[in-house]
Amino acid sequence: MLILASQSPRRKQLLELCGWKFSILFVDINESVNVGETPGIYVGRMAEGKAYAAYTKVLERTSPEDLIIGADTAVVDWQTSVKGFQQDNAGDLLNETIGGSYRILGKPGDSFEARKMLRELRGRTHQVYSAVTVLQAKDGRSITDVCITDVPMREYSDDEISTYTASGDPLDKAGAYAIQHNGFNPVYNLQGCYANVMGLPLCHLTRILIRIGLDPALDVPSACQQSLRYTCSVFDDILLSEW
Repeated sequence: MLILASQSPRRKQLLELCGWKFSILFVDINESVNVGETPGIYVGRMAEGKAYAAYTKVLERTSPEDLIIGADTAVVDWQTSVKGFQQDNAGDLLNETIGGSYRILGKPGDSFEARKMLRELRGRTHQVYSAVTVLQAKDGRSITDVCITDVPMREYSDDEISTYTASGDPLDKAGAYAIQHNGFNPVYNLQGCYANVMGLPLCHLTRILIRIGLDPALDVPSACQQSLRYTCSVFDDILLSEW
C-alpha cells in the first residue's frame, strides 16, 4: 500500500493516474527555509520531513510492504542571469551552489501579494523544483529524487491578473498560479515535466518505485499525457536515465 503524505488535491489527482492503490495522510511540518539553503536542498528536506512525519504517525499500523510518499514543490525565481544550478535533459538536478541570487516563492498571503508575484513572474522564465521521497516502512530507509522544470510565463495583462486573483485560485498555490488553470493559462511553450509544475513529477516517482521493486500498474507517461493533454518530450530521458 502506498501512503501519500499530502492533502494536495493536485498530488492526489496525479497519483491516481498511475494505477496504484493508496491512502492519504495529512502531516504538518515547519516549512521555513534555512539560512543559505539552496532550493534543491530545501525541497528535498521538506519531502523527506513529510515522509518521516507520516511514518512516525502511522508506525504502529504499517505493514512491511507499505511505502510512504512525501513531496514538496517550490517556485524559484532567480534574480541574476548566473543561476546556481545545473540540470540535465530529464530535469534532474546535477549540482547546485549558492552562486545565484534567488527567491523561493511560497503561497501568497492575500490577493495583493498574489498580484505582485504574478507581475514579477510575467514574461520571464522561472524554475519549479519538486522533490519526491519514498520511505520503506520495513526499515525506515528512503530514496529522494529532485526534478527541475523551466517554466516560461506569457505576457498576460494586468486585467487578466486581476480577474484570476479575484477567483481565489492563486491563494493556495506556490508562486500564485496553477499551470493547469484553463481560464488563465499563465505558461507559454513549456518543454519539461508538466506534472512537476503541478506538484508531483510522476516519472521521477515511478523510477523510484521501480528501483524499490514496485512496477506501475499502468503506462504512466501515456496516462499522464492523456489526462493533462500535454505532449511530454522528457519522459524517456527520465525513465531510462542512470541515477
